[in-house]
Amino acid sequence: MKSGKMESQYGSHIVQPTKVFVKDRLKVNVFSEEPEMGRAAAIYTTKCLNSAISEKGSANLILATGTSQFAFLESLKQMDTDWKRITVFHLDEYIGIPDTHPASFRRYLRERILDAVSPGKIFLINGDSKNLEDEMARYQSLLKENPVDIACIGIGENGHIAFNDPPVADFNDPLWVKAVELDHACRMQQLGEGWFPSLDKVPLRAVTLTITAIMSCKVISCTVPGKRKAEAVNNTLNSEIDESCPATILRKHPDASLFLDRMSLPVRK
Repeated sequence: MKSGKMESQYGSHIVQPTKVFVKDRLKVNVFSEEPEMGRAAAIYTTKCLNSAISEKGSANLILATGTSQFAFLESLKQMDTDWKRITVFHLDEYIGIPDTHPASFRRYLRERILDAVSPGKIFLINGDSKNLEDEMARYQSLLKENPVDIACIGIGENGHIAFNDPPVADFNDPLWVKAVELDHACRMQQLGEGWFPSLDKVPLRAVTLTITAIMSCKVISCTVPGKRKAEAVNNTLNSEIDESCPATILRKHPDASLFLDRMSLPVRK
């Protein structure tokens, strides 16, 4: 699904980027405000889903979590698509917390979109599984059996995608799902976003889809609003493609689009 000049009717609102450019293979769409950015990303994602449903009768979708996804998910659940034909995966989950925990990504997705749209199938990572190795093998098998049509992701303040922080990121990872140690910058971001009351309450480990799994997706839509993400976006677009900023790998994907608002746009392209 190629992104281009994105003028789309959404109710009475025209969604139009203020700037569009390409960095290597990564298409970048900049919008004035976060709600417009989220709406445009939702329109784009829905077009990808509807195209897959039209072609093969179903669609497979990966969803991200975090405060950066609020506007996108709010718009996505209002879009016109056949959710009964969609299978939903997600990117990551903390190890050792139940799905009732306020910071659980399973809980986040249910409350913010899944309960509202009722997808045909939902496959979530059980980070509190008693046998984590079996759980990761189960999820990897599901991903390989259901090739993903579009992955909707974000970029962390340290440049991570999913929980592939710089110390553990591997562009040639043989695994699709793995357990990782979270670095300090990542844990500070989770604290800063208000998911935990103190740093000592932020988990040290998580299960994540690897970069190999993310890059295997047919389309990647990456939504990154806000001033606190501007440095990470700048590094994504301007640094060498390297694991020190994992998101730089998006510049090599054949069909990846980055959605920004004016606050997350770096000073230079």
